[in-house]
Amino acid sequence: MPSTLAELLLARVDDPNPGYLFEDDSIPWGEVVERCLVRAEALSELLDSTQPPHFGLLLENVPEYLLWVGAAALSGATAVGLNPTRRGAELVMDAAHADCQFVVTGQPHASLLPTDVATLDVESPAYDRLLARQVAKPFDGPLPDAETTAVLIFTSGSTSAPKAVRLTNGRAGAAGERMAAGFGLSADDVAYCQMPLFHGNALLACWAAALAGGSAVVLRRRFSASEFIDDVRKYGCTYFTYVGRSVQYVLAQPERDDDVHNTLRVGFGTEASVVDRAAFEQRFGCALVESYGSSESAIVLVRTPDTPPEALGVPRPGDDADIAVVDADGNERPAGQVGELVNRAGGGPFEGYYNNTEASEHRLRDGWFWSGDLAWQDENGYFHFAGRADDRIRVDGENLSAARIESLLERLPGIAAAAVYAVADPSTGDLVMAALEMEHGMTFQPEEFHASLMAQPDLGTKWPPSYVRIVEGLPMTANNKVQISVLRSAGLDTTDPIWRSVHRGGAYEPSESIA
Repeated sequence: MPSTLAELLLARVDDPNPGYLFEDDSIPWGEVVERCLVRAEALSELLDSTQPPHFGLLLENVPEYLLWVGAAALSGATAVGLNPTRRGAELVMDAAHADCQFVVTGQPHASLLPTDVATLDVESPAYDRLLARQVAKPFDGPLPDAETTAVLIFTSGSTSAPKAVRLTNGRAGAAGERMAAGFGLSADDVAYCQMPLFHGNALLACWAAALAGGSAVVLRRRFSASEFIDDVRKYGCTYFTYVGRSVQYVLAQPERDDDVHNTLRVGFGTEASVVDRAAFEQRFGCALVESYGSSESAIVLVRTPDTPPEALGVPRPGDDADIAVVDADGNERPAGQVGELVNRAGGGPFEGYYNNTEASEHRLRDGWFWSGDLAWQDENGYFHFAGRADDRIRVDGENLSAARIESLLERLPGIAAAAVYAVADPSTGDLVMAALEMEHGMTFQPEEFHASLMAQPDLGTKWPPSYVRIVEGLPMTANNKVQISVLRSAGLDTTDPIWRSVHRGGAYEPSESIA
């Protein structure tokens, strides 16, 4: 039987090895557990027992964040990770939607909340007095059961309004043990936590995995591509996790002669391109392991030794899953054709969204889990990612995958990153538009771009972008995922340079924006 998150924490109560490494501080695991217990005692003073025992966390990646997550896991309360890139009414709405009684915060995020939201500032004298009132004592109460919600994780919101995913004590503990076993994490390892802790990647694949393995956790306030390798060397990091474009940004840093001389042995994450994975391993001597899994954990795909480099992989062995690619009516799509990725065996460990029955029922329809992600299978059964269902582009009656076009564009010379989306056209339904971020020091050359594009052997006839927008940087979520909704809503209404191909596949010429 897998351990719960609370059990994993208490297993470290006498562990003298480093637990959290933060800037110049080192907190042994035993002291980490003691501090969690102090905060668990404080929760009995802070929470109104007549309301859901929920509180928000609006902090950078600092030890206090994880100490309060630990307090929630040990006490049966629920910590709610709030995304600081959501501002004003949206941030307040998230806290209210998750029934947060108060929000633990500090600089630089404290000012994001209006005065009518109850807060607990970790840098205030009142906070110090609160902790001083608690009595640190060995844990002697009953542990929360596996079904108790320890954390609410909001989905990234890269394409729609975020939803709060329940993460139970049992699911978090099982995920940590599985990751630790899969990567052989032990007290000899140092896990580098650079992704935001309000996201499942950092919380499960990094922190919970390190907790289960007894590895030290290096906390980085926020992701920094320029300081990545310096941090790795400073702390002796052996393992790290990533999401989205972060690998791409690390690779964009100036190369050093000694890049390969570091302590890294493996990185785990999602959405790094085949080209970037190969370049990272060559430059830093560290393999990157990719997997597919949403915050809901209802569909997990893993790579095998025979998985093609560009594929996501196959269903994880041992899972009670029946994963397929289907059309809107649930009919399985033939090999090579794009459809929605589903689990016909149901939602698996997915406990549903908090306080959002409509969204939960939309995901779990007719006994199936509908991921909202597009995919296709090759003739050998390997699954390939094809973007979000919301990112589908329909041109001349044919559905196109934005992700497949992006992958092709990013292999062209001089292009650092690409985001592909639809702009409306009365005659074709949609036109393909691409926002391109150029490599450092490179400028967009329309003739060279067109020639390179048309030379690609796998270029679909309807794939060439009708519009190309050149951006200084793609709009990103805090998880380093592109905010397609921002680009899509702007369309041609931008001051950025736009180039247009009047005839599909034809040459590009400057176009007037409507900004």
